[in-house]
Amino acid sequence: MSIHPTASVGPLIRARLSAALLSAALLFAALAWPSSAWATGLADFPAQPPASHVLDQADLLSRSADSELDRRLQEFGGDRIDARLVTLRRLDYGLSLDALGEQLLQTWGADEPNRSLLLLLIESQNNSAAVVASADLEGQLPSDLLSSTAISTMGLPLREGARYRQASLDALDRLGVVLNGGEDPGPPQLAERMPIETNIPTREETQSSNAFLWVVVLLVVGTLVPMITWWVFSR
Repeated sequence: MSIHPTASVGPLIRARLSAALLSAALLFAALAWPSSAWATGLADFPAQPPASHVLDQADLLSRSADSELDRRLQEFGGDRIDARLVTLRRLDYGLSLDALGEQLLQTWGADEPNRSLLLLLIESQNNSAAVVASADLEGQLPSDLLSSTAISTMGLPLREGARYRQASLDALDRLGVVLNGGEDPGPPQLAERMPIETNIPTREETQSSNAFLWVVVLLVVGTLVPMITWWVFSR
């Protein structure tokens, strides 16, 4: 008695095809998951100000840049002002960077009511910035100055090439001049700050690359197409 080859091969191929499709679905789900997991809200921050003045949750700064900015923030305002830098990848839906800053002012300021807070915030997804300060600093650092510092002073180096360290230093330099009684130097001029051309990809460009996604797609297609072709022609 002869056994037709498709009687046993057909179910095996279908089982392998189903397994391959399931693996592909799991891979795409794994790729999509981190973007939502990175969303940040007030609940993702400690209830009290951390020991370091730099809270680099988005991992944007090198170790040397982190140390440099931590020192500059500690020196800023001396004992009168607690200046801090906060970075994050993306915000929770419906939350603005300024609103998150105000929430952090209320949360962290509750432990030190006699000390003013100044927060620089950077979101890496949109390369946006915000600067917020305690209400008692309004006379020295008015809201329009803080807004201009975030949009123009920090915004320019961020748009030039995600220069997070430079954006933070420029903000501290401008606010420090005003805080010490000097005239506001204003935002930097674009003509004076032309970006340096380079063909070396930044960390952000590498992280946002779709190369890994294409590799996964090609692997899945390369696995499925031969199996489907063999199954069709073997029937």
